[in-house]
Amino acid sequence: MRLEGWNYSIIPCGIRRQWPQKKVIQIYYRNFDSYLKRAMVGVLLLIWVLTFLKAAPSAAADRFESIKSLVGVDDALLVADSEGRTIIKKNENKKLIPASILKLLTSLSAFHYLGPDFRYTTEFYLDKQSNFKIKGLGDPLLISEIINDVSARLSDLIGGFIVIKDLVVDDSHFNQPLTIPGISSSTQPYDAPNGALCVNFNTVFFKRNESGYVSAETQTPLLPYAEKKIRARNLKKGRFVLSHLENENTIYAGKLFQYFLKQHGVQFSGTVIPGRVNKSEDRLIYRYVSKFSLAQIISKLLEHSNNFTTNQLFITSGIAALGPPGNLENGVAAALEYTANVLQIKEMSIVEGSGISRQNKVTARHMLRVLDKFKPHHRLMRRKGREFYKTGTLNGVSTRAGYIASEDGGLYRYVIMFNTPDKSTAPIMRKLLRVLK
Repeated sequence: MRLEGWNYSIIPCGIRRQWPQKKVIQIYYRNFDSYLKRAMVGVLLLIWVLTFLKAAPSAAADRFESIKSLVGVDDALLVADSEGRTIIKKNENKKLIPASILKLLTSLSAFHYLGPDFRYTTEFYLDKQSNFKIKGLGDPLLISEIINDVSARLSDLIGGFIVIKDLVVDDSHFNQPLTIPGISSSTQPYDAPNGALCVNFNTVFFKRNESGYVSAETQTPLLPYAEKKIRARNLKKGRFVLSHLENENTIYAGKLFQYFLKQHGVQFSGTVIPGRVNKSEDRLIYRYVSKFSLAQIISKLLEHSNNFTTNQLFITSGIAALGPPGNLENGVAAALEYTANVLQIKEMSIVEGSGISRQNKVTARHMLRVLDKFKPHHRLMRRKGREFYKTGTLNGVSTRAGYIASEDGGLYRYVIMFNTPDKSTAPIMRKLLRVLK
């Protein structure tokens, strides 16, 4: 059915009116023109978005390549996000000298074998002949202030009616001689030897003035025993390192205890001699429990990169794993067992715990696993801005490992190992801190 100017279609529900053909065409073109304009805008917007998305990864990739270009054939770099996804890598499976970033592994091993509640102890005995005996158990933080406090307590326990004969020092908890690869016989504090009974990190801090040699720290006297050694070596100032030769370090520890005990009223008729505690006959009068927790010890050794303290922990971990006496071999065995069974690493080369030896060889991939496991303890590390880090330095070696806090609350992990002489990790760190947000 058709009426003038209109089209109608008969459908089951009734009659539907249709536009005249001419009007339909006009409306169609108007709508198409509007649609075309919107479509063109959408296409341009889409092209812009796609270009941006393509350019963003490209820019990031360029920055990553710029960072990787700083890594030579004898270097390594590995960076991962908080989920463990690798962001940047180069030579990550190459075995290199780690230097002091190895202290992170030794710290982890100590947490594993000793437990978070571990505290060092030192034992004090009297025998039937009125000899006073000190048995060292490896405490790395027997410093003058602690010795003074312990001596005051011992004075109360001994009383003023006993005259002590000899002061006997027992360092048998660690085997001797105990030679650490990389430790030389220099007078530098980082070369201080390890032992079961050591005080003030096996060093004596001294200087010279008009009257002669004096102590460079008010809390520690310059004992005649130490001054004689200093004069014999014609040293001028700094830290004199006590050696194992002729029980030098252990005897000095005994003499420093004797000095403070005398200050608190304990009388002596004899001298300081090496010896052994006989637990079946000697009477335990006091067991000093360190005021420092394991976490506090680790925080201090990471902050100051103390080789002596680190290897004390390394050897003590070996005792916890395999029994006394402590020695380097058992410390190495315990560390390797930990890396194999807990970290699932079987190719590490470790000869001591501090990183001072150039015989230590690890990969950046190994160290990233260490960082993954150390994450709950990352606040024990040194901090600068968003970064928690540990550095390592030897002649021709510069390393750095740690975490960078992200904007979403996560932690990036990074390992930088330069075994190329005269190279520094600083340029890479500046770039990483700019790129990792």
